[in-house]
Amino acid sequence: MDLAPQEVVCHPLVQQTDSVKEIDKLGEIPSTIPTVGTNLVNVPTGKKQETVIREVGGCMCPIWNSYLKDLTALIFVIDISNTLQIAASCIQFLTVLNNTAVQNTPILLLLNKSDQPLALSRFEVESLMRIDDIRQNTKHQITILEISAFNGKGLTEVIDWVHQASTKS
Repeated sequence: MDLAPQEVVCHPLVQQTDSVKEIDKLGEIPSTIPTVGTNLVNVPTGKKQETVIREVGGCMCPIWNSYLKDLTALIFVIDISNTLQIAASCIQFLTVLNNTAVQNTPILLLLNKSDQPLALSRFEVESLMRIDDIRQNTKHQITILEISAFNGKGLTEVIDWVHQASTKS
């Protein structure tokens, strides 16, 4: 998407040591730049454990399919404060779900920027994206979390999900 929210999410995850509360100690917004291309990020998921996350920028959408093979898990980030992009995000999400390479892959749908005043609620996003219909018509295991990479809300749950997904493989 426009501001590469996945990079905004990965940066605080990488900075995590014992808990996401470390973000509060920084007292500042992590500096971020939009992801152009791909990055490999090592994220601590437990004591002496790391998981490699490949972040693929939104501008890479036309070739996302080439990165979907051999996934352990998939994290799809939506900026819920940008109401003009929700429809485009939904179409991109459905396109990814329809790829046969992700058929048995656990999926984490992150609703980022939940701290913003104009952010849609989880209920509104799920209604607009028709998540109930998607769940009824797909075999995908989809987990949805509201997060704020800015203040750390939900990032502990993201780490837990990544750890569980990486240990199942």
